[in-house]
Amino acid sequence: MIPEIRKKFNADFSEKVYQEYLDDLNSVLKYPTDFRVCETPLFLTKDLTSEIIKACDEIVMQLNQQDFFNRSEEAIPAHLKVPNDFEHPPFLQIDFAITKNGEIFWPKLIELQAFPSLYGYQVFLSDAIKKHFDIPVGFQNYFSGLNKSSYQSLLKNIIVGKHDPENVILLEIDPEKQKTRIDFAATEELTGITTVCLSKIKKFGKKLYYSKHGKDVEIKRIYNRVIFDELERKKMIFDFDFKDEIDAEWAGHPNWFFKISKYSLPMLKGNYVPECYFLNEIEKYPENLNDFVLKPLFSFAGLGVDVEVTKEKLEAIENRSNYILQQKVDYAPLIDTPDGFSKVEIRMMFLWPDKNEKPLLVNNLIRTSKGKMMGVDFNKNKTWIGSSIAYHP
Repeated sequence: MIPEIRKKFNADFSEKVYQEYLDDLNSVLKYPTDFRVCETPLFLTKDLTSEIIKACDEIVMQLNQQDFFNRSEEAIPAHLKVPNDFEHPPFLQIDFAITKNGEIFWPKLIELQAFPSLYGYQVFLSDAIKKHFDIPVGFQNYFSGLNKSSYQSLLKNIIVGKHDPENVILLEIDPEKQKTRIDFAATEELTGITTVCLSKIKKFGKKLYYSKHGKDVEIKRIYNRVIFDELERKKMIFDFDFKDEIDAEWAGHPNWFFKISKYSLPMLKGNYVPECYFLNEIEKYPENLNDFVLKPLFSFAGLGVDVEVTKEKLEAIENRSNYILQQKVDYAPLIDTPDGFSKVEIRMMFLWPDKNEKPLLVNNLIRTSKGKMMGVDFNKNKTWIGSSIAYHP
């Protein structure tokens, strides 16, 4: 992105330093990374940083309208609606592909979600990068005037609230088996809370408990990381239903998993947003179907996405209200690496404190690719791809 910085980074790079960096990253917490970590961060120019922030502002403005909130209620499946919802989500992610608009690099919306991301892990990742690589003075990964200390304080406040961290849990399905488990370990380190499997929760009346050091501890707040489509696929048996009335607060109410999600994409417009339609509302298919991708509304991590769309495939779908048709986005060659350019998807990470009228941009993560799409399956045997972070001036 910034030629002189990129040239210096690439010249200074060595496989030895990269391996030392990985060893450090994989030993600092109780779990290692279970995904590929890219050899390099992204160095954003001032102009592209400004453009991405402008894109975020335009999308947040649309999300924060009463009409949007009213329609978003329709996204929640009746059998999964959880009581005691609140007016906005504490967590928000907006994912952009970095594309080209003429000769200018340009952010284009890919997906968004009102669900937690790797808020903890990115702190440790950035620390490891700065320890092993030369990051230019004045470049940082945080936004909105935050630094590591103020970011950690804000994150802890949103996850823990007014409670003792012992009474707050990170709730997940088989957390030790999840690819994001390193983030759970990082969150524990930063906030003092405990990660608990859904199957280990005990319910007595309206109160929930987990076992710690042989004693039952009351749960007063839940940092929810349970993804509903995984919950439904695994058909787990557990002691309380999400629809139960409980004497515990949600740090990330489950309803927001649906309310701001792929369901939101057809409702958003603007120069940073590709065309997108609910499949059941399309009267006539676009003539250029090859330029569109089919996505199930409530799957996660790319499950069920079809990039080879045909009229026959669309006609064969029965539950059409559960799909969107989104215009494909052409990722631009962005990071100059020793064996070709990498393409980049950047996730802008927000926290939304109760007192704020709008979410606060706090951090980011990036995914890099040299394949047809993002993801492991499209990047086998490739280097300088995977997960990292962006630094901006």
